[in-house]
Amino acid sequence: MARVFPVDNAIEPLLKALKRYNRTILEAPPGAGKSTRVPLALLDSEWGANGKILMLEPRRVAARSVATFMASQRGEPVGRSVGYRTRTDTQVSAHTRLEVVTEGILTRMLLKDPELPGVSLVIFDEFHERSLNADLGLALMLETCEAFRLDLGLLVMSATLDCGPLEHLLGAPVIRSEGQSYPVTVSYVPVSAREDWRDHCAEQVMALVDTAGVMLVFLPGQGDIRRVASQLNQCGCTTPVTSLYGGLPLDKQQQVLALAATEPRLIVLTTNVAETSLTIEGVTHVIDSGFAREPVYDPARHRSRLVTRRISEANARQRSGRAGRLGPGHSVRLWGKSEVLARYQLPEIQRVGLDRLVLDLARWGSREPQQMPWLDAPPQAAWNSAVQRLQSAGALDENGSLTSRGEAIAQLPVDPSLASLLIVAGEAGLAESAAQLVALLSERDILPGEGVDLRRRLEALENQPQRFGAVLAEARRLKINNGHSEQRWRDAMGTLLASVYPLQISRRRSGGRGRYQMADGPGLFLHDSDSLQGTEWLLVMDTDGQPKDARIRLAWPLTEDEVEAAQEQHGVWREQVGWDAERQRVSGRRERMLGNLVLQSQTLTSLDSEQRITGLLAGIRQLGLAVLPWDESWRQWQARVVRLACVQPDGHWPDVSEAGLLSDLEQWLAPYLAGMRSVVDLKKLPLGVALSSLLTLEQQRQLKQDMPESVVIPTGRSVRLDYTGEQVVLAAKLQELFGLKTLPALAGGALSITVHLLTPAGRPAAITDNLARFWAENYAAVRKDLRGRYPKHPWPENPLDAQATGLTKRRLGQ
Repeated sequence: MARVFPVDNAIEPLLKALKRYNRTILEAPPGAGKSTRVPLALLDSEWGANGKILMLEPRRVAARSVATFMASQRGEPVGRSVGYRTRTDTQVSAHTRLEVVTEGILTRMLLKDPELPGVSLVIFDEFHERSLNADLGLALMLETCEAFRLDLGLLVMSATLDCGPLEHLLGAPVIRSEGQSYPVTVSYVPVSAREDWRDHCAEQVMALVDTAGVMLVFLPGQGDIRRVASQLNQCGCTTPVTSLYGGLPLDKQQQVLALAATEPRLIVLTTNVAETSLTIEGVTHVIDSGFAREPVYDPARHRSRLVTRRISEANARQRSGRAGRLGPGHSVRLWGKSEVLARYQLPEIQRVGLDRLVLDLARWGSREPQQMPWLDAPPQAAWNSAVQRLQSAGALDENGSLTSRGEAIAQLPVDPSLASLLIVAGEAGLAESAAQLVALLSERDILPGEGVDLRRRLEALENQPQRFGAVLAEARRLKINNGHSEQRWRDAMGTLLASVYPLQISRRRSGGRGRYQMADGPGLFLHDSDSLQGTEWLLVMDTDGQPKDARIRLAWPLTEDEVEAAQEQHGVWREQVGWDAERQRVSGRRERMLGNLVLQSQTLTSLDSEQRITGLLAGIRQLGLAVLPWDESWRQWQARVVRLACVQPDGHWPDVSEAGLLSDLEQWLAPYLAGMRSVVDLKKLPLGVALSSLLTLEQQRQLKQDMPESVVIPTGRSVRLDYTGEQVVLAAKLQELFGLKTLPALAGGALSITVHLLTPAGRPAAITDNLARFWAENYAAVRKDLRGRYPKHPWPENPLDAQATGLTKRRLGQ
């Protein structure tokens, strides 16, 4: 009896929706059978009769496995009616009507011919993974359907995606299918603080091994798989242990899947390739490390690289669900239950380098990301950065259009930065060795733990070709055959790499063992035991991706002559004028730069007026405005303007606060710095004239009227007001204010003056902002205290009728 899959109930409504709308979304959880049942049903429908069906898979292993399984369901060898096509492997024939392809294949087909002749339907499988190629492919497909092929069918299949935005973008209905309902219990066993999580993972495997059938253990990468397998071996595990990952050859992958279908007990150590698409039989238990290897843009490497990151909540659900495909299962998560995971994985388009995307869209005729229909638009900053790199490589012209060099780069199935190396190497007679180097950099390190020297990797390919057949096969596919005779790579590769990647040249820092500085990247470090330790110059091709003090993983040592050749080609001279903090004066240097590396430096003996002013302004900003020749009157002027600007916000008063003046030095101060170069010279600065220039004549008049420098008190003496504190203060001896009932208002009454009433010795006796109230309510008590302390001074009972004076009674009588 044929096995029934949950998705089978959704096939009929799916076919109806596709016939009516030409585009549909299918949402079905892992295990529902969507990757194999739906394509076969479509193949036997009118869609299969009208042309070829293309189905996209995010990974090579999934494309091969799914195609092989569907072919077997039809009793055919793969490559007959059902075939597959990846970058490295193809099984199709003239009879193939359902072709499973990796996502990048569709992009290349559309760029070659956007009408997709002979194709009736395109299926995006596992779209929830949101790879960059899937997002680009969908955007190109939408434009193709609108402009060239109204009849072209489009089906997007997803397991955990929030389909709302996708439904809005496509204007298509959503067909939903339920998965298996077998319960999966979930337990959380977090790693202790001092334990390696991989050792902890092995312990959890051993704890369950006697009760589990097929156990699926999710790990981020091959190194982790090897580590856990070694630990299980040391623990005396008797259950068979096997591995499954993307780089595994197809026949080995099929062996693992076949083993799971026949072995009652098996431990499968796998990466996230087993999350979706691949069907692994007999799984009863899942152990989830909570990690995955994802591509993330590495600015120190100038391209995307794989890093280990925490998975999302959706990933965790998919992994656990693998234990409930055939019956009740159990999932162990190696993190705390209280730990919060992101709901969904961030789409690749928002976290990786966009060089290939920009290049492909330039071939499509789109120079701006806003011109395309995106589910999530690429970040503008990442887009601009990619455009700049491609223009530097000669792939795009100044208008963002594709050049002939860019066309050649775009034809190569590797990262554009590596494609540039292949092209230049072909012209330089290093086509074969450069292709081997690119193949090495495109895949996982073939000599993990054996230092960072890339030369050793090329030597390993030469000396052990049988061991690294897959890398050499990829190199043969990448080699550009242009008729040039091959040079010895040991003699010429350093010069070539430095020419193609000048900004990845790194110099050893003085005084720091193993510390390097890249021409335009962060600081780097090299492990103490590495064979390249002490090398002055390295061209860094891979790091661990840390934003600060990244560890070098792969590098090529450079000689002084190779660096000099790169400097001649890419170096620029610049004049650097700045502030010499030690000498307290402007200084200048002429420097030969490679990115941010200073390769040569010469003192500038003469500076023009503009350079001196620029350097002096930098010094003033460094030292602060206190270095200028302020006096008390101009500090008071500053405070008066600041206060008036606060109470008259519509008065267009300039910002003369410390921050405001510093930010605007070029406008108000620079014209008065001619001929100056040092702190000593600043003593001659006409600061008052410079500050006054900030106010119009009308503002100067209004400042004098609304915020006077001083007021005349009853003795006839003019007393300066202090505007620098929280209140505007008038400080005068108490007897000098006899007869004064009120103080003048400031700024039309918006501000009041606070009086500090001083003793004959000049010490505060009282503070008030209401003289009339002080005379009426407080004076008597103050008088009683002061007349005993200062008997020689007049202390009349009625101060408003008394003569204002600063004299003693004796001198007053004289």
